[in-house]
Amino acid sequence: MTMLRLALMQYPVERPESVAAWAAKLDRWLAEAKAQGARMAVMPEYACAELGSALCGLSPATEAEELAALVAAAPAILEAMRGAARRAGLWLVPGSLPMRDADGAIRNRAPLIDPEGRAAFQDKHAMTRFEAERWGVSAGAAPAVFDTPWGRIGLSICYDSEFPGHVRAQVEAGAWLILVPTCTDTQHGFNRVRFSAAARALENQCFVAVSPTVGEAPWSAALDQNRGAAAVYGPIDRGFPEDGVIAQGAADAAQWVYADLDPARIAAVRREGAVFNHRDWPAPFPTPRPAAFA
Repeated sequence: MTMLRLALMQYPVERPESVAAWAAKLDRWLAEAKAQGARMAVMPEYACAELGSALCGLSPATEAEELAALVAAAPAILEAMRGAARRAGLWLVPGSLPMRDADGAIRNRAPLIDPEGRAAFQDKHAMTRFEAERWGVSAGAAPAVFDTPWGRIGLSICYDSEFPGHVRAQVEAGAWLILVPTCTDTQHGFNRVRFSAAARALENQCFVAVSPTVGEAPWSAALDQNRGAAAVYGPIDRGFPEDGVIAQGAADAAQWVYADLDPARIAAVRREGAVFNHRDWPAPFPTPRPAAFA
């Protein structure tokens, strides 16, 4: 396996007027990442939701109106994502989009698209209160992994990264890198994802990479406020930064953040590290009982 130059986007929420205009925005940003030598680019959860207001012709639209418009346009949005990956010649996680399944449920789904435009998908499994209570988005499929030229990787969408079991299942299936597209509207939310990503990197001795939405969008019911910074976290051990931060962007700024990631470094730290978090992952404890006082 070879080194991967990864590009993580701090995605500026704007107001494209059509799917075609949104695709043109992707083309501009991906051309920049390609020029910087990136081989894989990651965009945040619900990046395409900035289309909601334009798709339903209302400004501002209600949450329900935006969601209905996005679900109806999902096939066209997905095709725009595939086209952007083909034109850029990059592996692309273009964020996630709400899609309706055959059972009628709407799920938050993130594609990983290869440079030929072929896509595989990871659903978000744990729903935030906004998704479950206000948008009516349902829990999706269990964790998956993806085979790439750089080895096996996983996708844990935003809130999923806050649950150790989701990432651990991907790591146990061979993932050395976990991608976390995220959409957080407060510093509280961003910090939950940030600290969780760092914890997942520590406990699994792997890389975890976060890509957020940024900026203010008062015309959007779903993406009105967006906080965060893209970053890559790694093991806190020999050969890595003392705080585990491999790369990190400036908070709330529209930009790419780049990192050169070598899967061999993960194999080495799991074999020769000062600690063996990956190896020593514990079996579940029995249900605790109250300790007796004497």
